[in-house]
Amino acid sequence: MKATGIVRRIDDLGRVVIPKEIRRTLKIREGMPMEIFTDVSGEVILKKYSPVGEMSTLAQAYAGVLVSLTGQAAAVCDTEQIIAVAGPAKKEPLHKPLSPQLDELVQGKRPFTTPGQDTVPVAQGVAAEALAVFPLVAEGDPMGAVLLLKGERSPKQLDAGTLESLRAAAMFLSRQLEV
Repeated sequence: MKATGIVRRIDDLGRVVIPKEIRRTLKIREGMPMEIFTDVSGEVILKKYSPVGEMSTLAQAYAGVLVSLTGQAAAVCDTEQIIAVAGPAKKEPLHKPLSPQLDELVQGKRPFTTPGQDTVPVAQGVAAEALAVFPLVAEGDPMGAVLLLKGERSPKQLDAGTLESLRAAAMFLSRQLEV
């Protein structure tokens, strides 16, 4: 992506409008949290803020716990990318952008559990697929999801204990985001 800039005036309330083309290119949604930085040369830098990304160490640890409990690979994503992967799955999806199907589930705050061999592609350009997806929701806003990834020895039907483990992980991480 090439560097771009534009001149904008600040209104009476101190607001600056980010043009629609830039918001679309950078996938900045209405209501999305932004970090504001300043440096010594007087530059103001806006950066997308990911609360889930801030707790990637905890997400990685919890993905590891899910692997221990379920025997399946697990992952955690924020609203933009996969931030943690654990288990027998390759680390290919790590830091890759979400697939459109997974993004739709995350934004819709809808869980997905496979009724058989149905799966959800995890990331763009990666073959990884999710057998189950449980959203992370904090204060009513979608923040990401906990995923159980399909592997070579994946069961045809996920048992209730596995699904409850994923649901508990999603609830725990969601509560951490609200603190």
